[in-house]
Amino acid sequence: MAGPAFRAAAVRVRTPATSANLGPGFDAFGLSLGLYDDVVVRVADTGLHIDIAGEGADTLPRDEGHLLVRSMRRTFEVLGGQPRGLEIVCANRIPHGRGLGSSSAAICAGILAARAVTIGGDQRLDDAALLELATEIEGHPDNVAACLLGGFTLAWTDTGAARAVRLDPDESVVPVVFVPDRPVLTETARGLLPRTVPHSDAAANAGRAALLVEALSRRPELLLAATEDRLHQDYRAPAMPESVALVNRLRGDGVPAVISGAGPTVLALVEDGAADKVARLAGEGWAANRLALDAAGACVLPLAG
Repeated sequence: MAGPAFRAAAVRVRTPATSANLGPGFDAFGLSLGLYDDVVVRVADTGLHIDIAGEGADTLPRDEGHLLVRSMRRTFEVLGGQPRGLEIVCANRIPHGRGLGSSSAAICAGILAARAVTIGGDQRLDDAALLELATEIEGHPDNVAACLLGGFTLAWTDTGAARAVRLDPDESVVPVVFVPDRPVLTETARGLLPRTVPHSDAAANAGRAALLVEALSRRPELLLAATEDRLHQDYRAPAMPESVALVNRLRGDGVPAVISGAGPTVLALVEDGAADKVARLAGEGWAANRLALDAAGACVLPLAG
């Protein structure tokens, strides 16, 4: 395959926040949320220049170590060659280390941007290959599937290849996120999980995960029962006791609430009329935000607007 040619014009990519697991759908379910990072990329004559505004502006690297850049480099390898230089501008709105898919957003933005600036990139790397490449970089498909496809996604691997199905969540469902000040590393949260769980807990989660597909897509009145989890949230409590306590308190009040991804953000899935009231329930120490459901997923947008 001949080396690629690159577009002179800049491209703009928008990637949504995501919430994985949704209670019982551990490492499988994902939901795309209306909170976005924007990235503008232009192929330059030489070098690497990165400008970052918003979340992570004071902490993220501005070199080849940036996850977005690493994802672009890996994609350029797949596409057949690297550009001579890159200029990248990031406007980050997704909180980092909070269980809202900031790493997946960066990975998907890098992959999409690399494909978009490569002439014929969509022929060399189709959408199915995008998911596989994003999963390779991230290590699991739940967040990246929701980020790429939008909506409510069910993801799995089949003989090592990532696969996903997209469903439309019921339009009456409103996500409310409760974001604490302090992050929790995904590695820390995952390290608290046991190697084995009781058969009864696994069976209960399988039933609740099946119910959640029906509840989130068609019958939101079932969401409280459908979001019950026995596989991961309580085990992770030592790393985020305030988050698990908030989940239990909300659920005790009849609110379908879960740990978002690896935490420590808490996600509530509520009816439109109750969203503002629920957002006021957390108290001090939480930034409560009512979000929209995202249907489009990661996309290339016009530079203006």
